[in-house]
Parts: sequence; C-alpha cells; structure tokens
Amino acid sequence: MTTRYAEVHKNPQGPGDARPTAQQIILDEGLEGQLANRSILITGASAGVGVETAKALFTTSATLYLTARSLEKARQALGPELASSPRVHLLELDLESLASVRACAAQLLSLTPTLDVFIANAGVMATPEGRTKDGFETQLGTNFLSHFLLFLLLRPALLAAAAAPGRPNSRVVFLSSIAHRYSEFDFENPNLDGAYDKWKAYGQSKTALLWAANEVDRRYASQGVRAFSVQPGGIQTGLLQHMSEEEKAGLTSDPTLGPQFKSPPQGAATSVWAAISSSLEGKGGVYLEDVQIAKEHDASEGQWAPGYFPHAYSPAKEKQLWEVSLKMVGIEE
Repeated sequence: MTTRYAEVHKNPQGPGDARPTAQQIILDEGLEGQLANRSILITGASAGVGVETAKALFTTSATLYLTARSLEKARQALGPELASSPRVHLLELDLESLASVRACAAQLLSLTPTLDVFIANAGVMATPEGRTKDGFETQLGTNFLSHFLLFLLLRPALLAAAAAPGRPNSRVVFLSSIAHRYSEFDFENPNLDGAYDKWKAYGQSKTALLWAANEVDRRYASQGVRAFSVQPGGIQTGLLQHMSEEEKAGLTSDPTLGPQFKSPPQGAATSVWAAISSSLEGKGGVYLEDVQIAKEHDASEGQWAPGYFPHAYSPAKEKQLWEVSLKMVGIEE
C-alpha cells in the first residue's frame, strides 16, 4: 500500500514528530535481518541523510557499499559498528571528478558482480559559482553528471542482480528535491555561463536527477531495473552550508515550511522506502515524497505544499537529457 504514511504527513509538527524515520520503515516492512543476500550502494555516506540511510539499511543484513570523499569522515559519522563490519565496504568517491567516479565503479565491480540497489544520495546545494575538475558547473557536475556516469558504469551489476532467479527488481534511487520546481534543464547553456544563479543551478541539477530516474525506468524496466526519484524533505544538514544565517532562519521561521522540516532519520525515510518497500515492487518512473508517490503540486495550496511541477514528467526532454548527458560524460551507446 503506497499511501500507508499519507495521513501522518498531513499535519507536520517539525523534526522528530510522528512522521516515520528510516528505521521505522525497515520495521514496518519486516526487513530486519532479512536481506542478507542483497547489496546496496549509497553515495554520500559521511553526513546527514546518507549516514541515516546507511544505518537503517545496515539493520536488514544487506551488504553495503558506501561512498564518501573522505573515508575518515565516513568512519567517524557511521560509528564503529558499521565502519568495522565485514559487510560494509567504504569506497572513496569525489563527485567533482569523473576519473574518481570511474575508479570507484571499478573498485565496486571488483568486489561484487551484482548490485541490487543504487542510491544516489550525495549532493551540494546553492554553491558559489564554480567548475568541477571536468569543467562542469559545480552543482550539475556533482549532483547529476557524476551519478549519471556511476549508474551507467554499474548498470551491468544492476541488470545481473535483477536477472538472478527468484530476485526482485533492482532499484535505482536518485535524490531530487522540491527545488526541481526552480528550473528545468537548460539545454542551451547547462553550465549557466554568464547567467549563474545558485538556486537555478541547484534546481536544474535536481530536475536532471528526476528526469534521469524516469528515463532509467523507461529504458530498463523490462529488464528488471526500476528507478525512482526522491524528495527527502527539508532537513537541517551540512547541505545548508552555503546558505547565509538569514536564509536558513527564513526557511525554518516560515509558518508553513518550518513545521515541514524533518530530522535526518526522518529525511532518510523516503529513500529507504524507495529502496526496499514491497509496496513499490513492479512500479517505477515516479517521484516520491513523504514516503508516498507524489501528486502534482496544487498552487492553491501554497508555495510549500507538496507535489511535483508539470515539467517533472517530460518524456521528450528526458530522452534529450539522456543523449546530451552521454556526450558530457564521454560514453557512447
């Protein structure tokens, strides 16, 4: 039932309220200790939602492949039980470098021929204008293009897991955001040269992730790989580091938005639900929010009401983005 958590999200009361945590999702699904034969990749497992996603999924007994730019930071954040577990593999990954993405993918594939779940969690937000090592606008390159390349390189392992007898679909989870509403993808000027705006850049990267999830599902559902985009909700994490104190205070003091903020364990709930819920088996190509399949945003309910903007489902643009992105990351299909 994909509406199980709808009611509890109708009247949010701020971080730590009755909305479910990631661990609650595991308990509700009855999956503690039940996924010993599964493998899960989570990027950005050194802070915030990534750490909480890893901690919850660790309790399923799955093997975890966790990436971070700083493995020492990841070890500290994950704690000794996870960091020293034989079924937790820490992989170095700098999303500002496609070479690092390729090295990380090669390392993972040397450890396992199959991958059941891919969670593209890592990201940056509202950064000053900059470029990745490959010359891409920082947020586009970090949030989207590196995850797109990582998916392409790990696609054989996801397909192999799905093809194994008796296995459920493999799942790909791309973390999008309510910020997809800020901007579509700028095909004419993806690096926003001469027109940089930190929120447009962030919104573009999150629309790209949403579109990529839809396109992955369209291309690979028939082979058992299903994809979802996730809006985790507002969470006070290191993601806000590039915002001024004024900007942060404006978010949390907003009478409509403030109560919607979640704790990091609550912020990880929709990602975990996307990754393992039996209610989503056989589904894909949908935008998830508040541990349910999102509906289209209703402007009459206000700026911060849930839901996706109409451009979230754009098959022609999703296909175009795929083709453009292949060229950007240097992959020929």
